[in-house]
Amino acid sequence: MKHFVIVFFILSLNGYGQSNLKLGKSQILFNGKNFDGWHQSYDNQGVERDLFSIKDRLIHAYATQIALSTQTFGGLITDNEYSNYVLTFEYKWGVKKFKPREESVRDAGVLFHVFGNENIWPAGIECQIQEGDTGDLWIVKARASTTVDPQNKNFDVNGLLMTAGTLSSEYNRFARSYYWEKEGWNKVVLVVKGDNAKFYINDHFVNEAIAMKKWDANLNAWIPLTKGKILLQAEGSEVFYKNVLMQEINE
Repeated sequence: MKHFVIVFFILSLNGYGQSNLKLGKSQILFNGKNFDGWHQSYDNQGVERDLFSIKDRLIHAYATQIALSTQTFGGLITDNEYSNYVLTFEYKWGVKKFKPREESVRDAGVLFHVFGNENIWPAGIECQIQEGDTGDLWIVKARASTTVDPQNKNFDVNGLLMTAGTLSSEYNRFARSYYWEKEGWNKVVLVVKGDNAKFYINDHFVNEAIAMKKWDANLNAWIPLTKGKILLQAEGSEVFYKNVLMQEINE
């Protein structure tokens, strides 16, 4: 079964216009049994710290927490850093919401190229997972560009190049081209090549991070952001993750 999943994953990349990728070693980042290779980080909003659990080979965020209680936000973070790869996983919303986001849309996400202090939220680039906004590009304490439609400012592969991220503006957003989330399980694919990343939601190309950068205080300059850890978010909404797979991209 593992071989079938990985082979299907490779073949499906052709549908993303990625048939020219030279793919290398594949690995299952989450083994379905324990969190080997991962660790957790939290903010200080709630008192509970055990946000992520495992059941039936699924990652379950907020499994035991009582709905509408005040809960911390957290991240499940890889121990290792990664640079050139295709990351794929699936997510599904649960029912429960928690304070302080009990009146908001359900929210989660995946941060990649995470670097520096891991306090929530750490610096990196995010593919947003949120009702109505899945596929948005968030630039967190970093800098990146993308191409946008000059009228509505949503992602457009043939649009105008725009850049966001300064030392005084830590959270910046570029909206996805279209919203492709559906009921039940949804597939996210990130094609990450050094300082560039493309986002696919349910097989649709929805956003791109171009020329990702981080601030180097020693050089007093923005330098290419080409590697980092991966973080799955728990942000006040019950959510499930599964089939977290990675395939290296050879240079």
